[in-house]
Amino acid sequence: MIFYSSKELFPFPGVLIVKKTEIQTRKDAGKMKRTYRITAAIMLFLLVVGLPVSGCRVANIGGGGIITMPKPNKEVLDAFEPSLSGGANQLGIHLFARLLEEEKEIFLSPTSIALALAMTYNGARGETKEAMAEVLGVTGLDLDRVNENNQALIYLLQSFDPSVKLHIANSLWMREGMQFDPAFIGRSEAYYNALINELDFNSPEAAKIINKWVSERTEGLIEEIIEPPIDPLTILFLINAIYFQGDWSKPFDEEYTRDDAFYITAGEAKTVPFMFRSGEFDYYEEEDFQAVRIPYGKKESMAMFVFLPDESSGLTQFINTFAEKSWDDWRKEFHQAKGDLYLPRFSMEYEKTLNEVLQDLGMGIAFDKGRADFFDMVSWEGEPRLFISEVKHKAFIEVNEKGTKAAAVTSVEMSVTSAPAFWFNMKADRPFVFLIHDSETDTILFMGAVTDPK
Repeated sequence: MIFYSSKELFPFPGVLIVKKTEIQTRKDAGKMKRTYRITAAIMLFLLVVGLPVSGCRVANIGGGGIITMPKPNKEVLDAFEPSLSGGANQLGIHLFARLLEEEKEIFLSPTSIALALAMTYNGARGETKEAMAEVLGVTGLDLDRVNENNQALIYLLQSFDPSVKLHIANSLWMREGMQFDPAFIGRSEAYYNALINELDFNSPEAAKIINKWVSERTEGLIEEIIEPPIDPLTILFLINAIYFQGDWSKPFDEEYTRDDAFYITAGEAKTVPFMFRSGEFDYYEEEDFQAVRIPYGKKESMAMFVFLPDESSGLTQFINTFAEKSWDDWRKEFHQAKGDLYLPRFSMEYEKTLNEVLQDLGMGIAFDKGRADFFDMVSWEGEPRLFISEVKHKAFIEVNEKGTKAAAVTSVEMSVTSAPAFWFNMKADRPFVFLIHDSETDTILFMGAVTDPK
């Protein structure tokens, strides 16, 4: 496996140069089993948080160790608009609402999904680009403007508070021997600090290598995203990984944690540990829900928002209402109030292929083998066509008296409709002949025919 930089081919300012190295495995014993799952509406807002202020150069995990996240130019930081990032929030809310129609418990990272799709968006053209822009909330914006805003967002999210740990890592994993567009690669490096990796996808080790990268960048909370063997028609994975570890600004005292009933339905309850804290909170209440903001770190600019729907309304009704309203408007309604907060201690995992829901939201053309246009990713035109074969998302969270650990990974898998002229595809799914030959003596040692592998 090789890490390389396309800076010489596409000289963006601030392009990250990664020397040839090997990925080091971080053995983390701690992928924790789920101990308790909590109401889904609470989970939506972990990564939909207020944006922090700028800081100094920050560290981003990458390569074989820590890679310094380059500070964007002053012009890029000054031009950053939180409203442009609102598209990612809306995408997450709409995804959440659609998924909640079929599932009871959901946990996802709108930021991770949006960044992975944004890198993919850089290779889209025509109607495919227009459809993705609509879903990402960037219709009518210049591509460089979108990329620069994301570049500033990644930097700002990682630099706001030294007492809170937040790592955002991006990578491209390309099939060895395929010709990718240098401009597409350059944008991934310059704006998304992405590591560019060329791998032999035919090797049994390829999926393991990618999954080691994922595990390392999520501190072992998510161990894999790619299932072997890799499909022969897959030529590229675009992956975003986010790791978050934050202590509450005011921790919950373990002495006050008590077991109590959590009502899954009106007639079904489970006994779970409830944390307790009394004092001042940012609080918001309407007729059909209560909400509280629980900050992390010393600066308190990052926080968990907990929304508790009224017994008579329920999750689906609440999230549909939330999807129709403005998150910015709701966020401004929170005010200081004194009260008692009981919050279950919990951890959960979530995994979902997002193809269907993204198509429902308007991105169907990007998954269409006959219509998708991603030729800005590669060096050829015409056939074979490229399309998104899978968007997979995994997320993990643990919440206790001290704080929160969470991680998310999003993988966008790009495939071709058929093997290029310079690439073969062989699948022995019918009777075949085999032999075992010694080249030194030109001797056929064994020869046979297989008509039924069983």
